[in-house]
Amino acid sequence: MNVSLTPELEKIVSVKVESGLYNSASEVIREGLRLLQQRDEMRELKLEALRKEIQLGINELEAGKFRDGREAMAEM
Repeated sequence: MNVSLTPELEKIVSVKVESGLYNSASEVIREGLRLLQQRDEMRELKLEALRKEIQLGINELEAGKFRDGREAMAEM
């Protein structure tokens, strides 16, 4: 597989390799892809948790477990 990078991204990869943290450009790219995958997985976990919270709220509304906004504000 061949990948084209912008000059700015090529520079980032080169700097990482020159720093000694990575032995090759391929290592830098693999690490970047691993981080992208982790970010995507975290985003999906957060979305799943949010969907559960939304469903919980819907269930409580349907069960009549809610307070009128005006009443709640008046109590505050």
